[in-house]
Amino acid sequence: MIEKLGMYLQYPFVRYALIVGILIALCSSLLGVTLVLKRFSLIGDGLSHVAFGAMTIAAVLNLTSQMLVILPVTVISAVFLLRSGRNAKIRGDAAVAMISVGSLAFGYLIMNIFSTSSNLSGDVCSTLFGSTSILTLTERDVAICTVLSIAVVVTFILFYNKIFAVTFDEDFSRAAGTHTDRYQLLISIVVAVIIVLAMNLVGSLLISALIIFPALSAMRLFHSFRQVTVCSAVLSVFCAALGILISILAGTPVGSTIVAVDTAAFIICCAAGLILGGIRK
Repeated sequence: MIEKLGMYLQYPFVRYALIVGILIALCSSLLGVTLVLKRFSLIGDGLSHVAFGAMTIAAVLNLTSQMLVILPVTVISAVFLLRSGRNAKIRGDAAVAMISVGSLAFGYLIMNIFSTSSNLSGDVCSTLFGSTSILTLTERDVAICTVLSIAVVVTFILFYNKIFAVTFDEDFSRAAGTHTDRYQLLISIVVAVIIVLAMNLVGSLLISALIIFPALSAMRLFHSFRQVTVCSAVLSVFCAALGILISILAGTPVGSTIVAVDTAAFIICCAAGLILGGIRK
């Protein structure tokens, strides 16, 4: 198996897949802790469906760069969803459900009406559950993903203290003079970028797993925000790399394999947390 793996790693497309997968997993884990603590765990699910709807529109218009449509639409939706958490009429979870189902239905309807593909079911399935596009990346795709990922990581590091404050007590932060709306907007933009990047890796329906599982796994072992964030990042990167390698060796779907590894890691962390809790007592 090691020899087989070494042979595969000689191919550029395998190295590209590993680089992009690791970068996406790292970015997803950083904001995952914030979204879980703010009770917006499913925002990834909602935004991924928005991105799916935007992608179908871009495909129908035959745009050469679908990112020009997908990213702005996803950012606007992220701002709406995060702001809806303070709306007494439409609470955050209801807004996520509403925009998620509506965008998914709208996207599929557009694909049915205007699609010229002879394999519509295959296109929809690959978009929702991930496709082999992660294994057909070009140097340009890797470069774009690297630049956006670096921007996400640098933004998180520079504004770490503000994100921490807004995450735990937004009202107190506002009273202390922090412009919470600006940082909510910043979080919205970063989350939207992560969603768009992750669509090719795990598909629209599985993106939430990249955000939720590493954060919840880390919370089973640690309790401080910084420790949970660092542990979440390490777990996410490890699971993504392992999932991609298993997928290549076993011929399984990339997205589903990564999520399966994340699930196994969560179960292990839960067991480790119970053991550590018993020892501390």
